[in-house]
Amino acid sequence: MVLLVAVDVAAWLVAARTADVTVPEALLAGGILGGARVAGRVHRRRLWLSWLQDLPRSVATSGIAFLVVSCLEPATRPEISGMPGLVVGFAVLSECARPWVFAFGRWGRRRFRRCDRAIVVGDGDSGGELVRTMSRHPEFGLLPVGFVPTGPVTEPFPFPVELIRDGLAEAIVRHGAGTVVLAHDGEGDGSTVDAAVTAHRLGCVTLVLPRLFALCPDRLGVDRLRSYPLMRLAGSPTRRPSWLVKRVIETVLAAFALVALAPLIALCALAVVVESGFPVIFRQVRVGVDGRTFLLYKLRSVRQESVDDSATRWSVAGDHRVGPVGRFLRKSSLDELPQLWNVVRGDMALVGPRPERPVFVEEFSAVHDLYWARHRVPTGLTGLAQVHGLRGDTSIADRARYDNYYIANWSLWLDVKIVILTVGELFCRRQR
Repeated sequence: MVLLVAVDVAAWLVAARTADVTVPEALLAGGILGGARVAGRVHRRRLWLSWLQDLPRSVATSGIAFLVVSCLEPATRPEISGMPGLVVGFAVLSECARPWVFAFGRWGRRRFRRCDRAIVVGDGDSGGELVRTMSRHPEFGLLPVGFVPTGPVTEPFPFPVELIRDGLAEAIVRHGAGTVVLAHDGEGDGSTVDAAVTAHRLGCVTLVLPRLFALCPDRLGVDRLRSYPLMRLAGSPTRRPSWLVKRVIETVLAAFALVALAPLIALCALAVVVESGFPVIFRQVRVGVDGRTFLLYKLRSVRQESVDDSATRWSVAGDHRVGPVGRFLRKSSLDELPQLWNVVRGDMALVGPRPERPVFVEEFSAVHDLYWARHRVPTGLTGLAQVHGLRGDTSIADRARYDNYYIANWSLWLDVKIVILTVGELFCRRQR
């Protein structure tokens, strides 16, 4: 929240003016305080604006900052520094102002309806009660605008919002909704999972009412709407600043690898020409992020025939069209080196779900649950499924599960682990 950040900045400025510190010390203490507050998610977006509820977390972050500056004090100057006093002064000033900020936030939500437009997806009593609670208590920051049923609906529709039957994605765009609340309490959950992926793809905040919500304790990642605990799902990885870091690093690495491996690529190309002639580069349409297609480049490993059925024919072991050179290129994955150019162009990433041909994407999406959801992020040269042995003629359902797990748990460290496993598999010839 902007006001909470402003209060902390003001508290730091006042504390710095009154404490016996130099400008560099004030900046150092401010950086430590800011880092501790950000790591502790003191300024996080929240439904429940309660100072008492947030007090332990706020005090803990100030305490950690106090310990850090106390340890750094001897290194700043030999005599006694005022940095610990600055942190104490900051904590006192900040905590005195924060109750008023929370009260002002609740008042603003009630008075001016400064709420996030929300769509509830679910069935049964829980979804209806959530809609009613949001409507009666706008101080929690959610304004219900629609209800997407996942089961039979009582007629006439008993809730004070639009009954949405034309699809969640269209409703999100039409209403300008920024939050989707999943409150399914039936036996099946397929439609709810689809709704979560749709909300995730469109950049909405996704809140989930647990099935056993009466037993769900308050913890990190759980917010409150009155007596209802709502679990906050992680947002789309492509909207995080760290994703830009991933893109920059991968582009630089791919460009460097293209230059460094150019002699090896040329040698492989010469072997292809000797075995089966030209062309050397094989181009094929693949499906990338958000269903957009692009041309994928590979070294040709299959002998050309009069009819090109590569767009619709599934590659299997023992294909008579693959010669010794082609088998070696495929087994060593050297045929995929030209895809580094796809990474440089931005068609692909180094790490991500492997791209597939349009005809098979359509077929697999109709058969396998959430196969379509793997296109929420750019496809990759290697991926979590591939380092777990899912290459070639292997289970598509398992691939989709690994790919969706990768998206849900994405981090820069996960990408690093996948790269390490890929290198290990290439050199050690082991399937993980």
